[in-house]
Amino acid sequence: MVRSALGALDATARAAPPLVACSGGADSLALLAAALAVRAPAGPPVHAAVVEHGLQDGSPAQAAAAAEVAAGLGAVVAVVPVRVAGPGGPEAAARRARYAALRAARPHPDSPVLLGHTLDDQAETVLLGLGRGSGARSMAGMRTWDPPWLRPLLGVRRAATRAACAALGLPAWDDPHNADPRFTRSRLRHDVLPLMEEVLGGGVAAALARTAAQLREDGDALDAAAAVVLAAARNGDAVLVAPLAAAPGPVRRRALREHLLAAGAIAVTDAHLRAAAALADPPAGRSVRRTVSLPGGLELLRERDRLVLRTARWPRGR
Repeated sequence: MVRSALGALDATARAAPPLVACSGGADSLALLAAALAVRAPAGPPVHAAVVEHGLQDGSPAQAAAAAEVAAGLGAVVAVVPVRVAGPGGPEAAARRARYAALRAARPHPDSPVLLGHTLDDQAETVLLGLGRGSGARSMAGMRTWDPPWLRPLLGVRRAATRAACAALGLPAWDDPHNADPRFTRSRLRHDVLPLMEEVLGGGVAAALARTAAQLREDGDALDAAAAVVLAAARNGDAVLVAPLAAAPGPVRRRALREHLLAAGAIAVTDAHLRAAAALADPPAGRSVRRTVSLPGGLELLRERDRLVLRTARWPRGR
């Protein structure tokens, strides 16, 4: 799987030295060992980055131990300390810090970053999206290649990475946070998914991963249709109403989402997109001047046959 995932990259990414995110756990150690095993003798060196979050006692020592194992396998290793802070709780903040550090640690701008997410992680991601009502885009889960992130193990069960480390004699580390019930993903892993497997007779994780793959295919088709609509609707910095009004709702919302994000809008939710898409409907009254407020002090305004994104104009006296 690692060989085929690396081989499927474009020539530029294949030529750059890969970076493996290595926590010292079974998934990342098995991934690193595989990346080193499939490396061509004359190919670029395999690098490894150990992100040290500083969230647990002994975190620096554990990071150093993981780096020692990675170096012993033959990787070029760096330990990258990060500061975990910001909104969304410790899980979200740690993820932001980790991904930013890994992106910065790439040995070359074109280097792929290999992540050890497994089929089990994919199943958990689908359940999280389902439970939060995040829509098909979230429930479609993680992609194998989402530049610069490469996830070769999405078809591999977590048990297989543990077995691989045992067979290779690699001392895999069990992160205590992965079993901490304070964290949502931990509860899904140890409580929810095992119960679903028991109640539904097994195969749940694989079924959730298949669901994600199906949703990604559907999403890709909708994205392609939305790109055609958006190309027809673009009118300078605005978009024309007519091509949007002719498109089905899901395609219209995706087209508007891409337009808004490209124009600098942030944190656009499904509610925002549905309100924005309604601006393309025929007006209920004589006026065709309507607005939708968006995060970041922006508003989307309908001006006759166009939708215009602008800085919100607050009423006088505020």
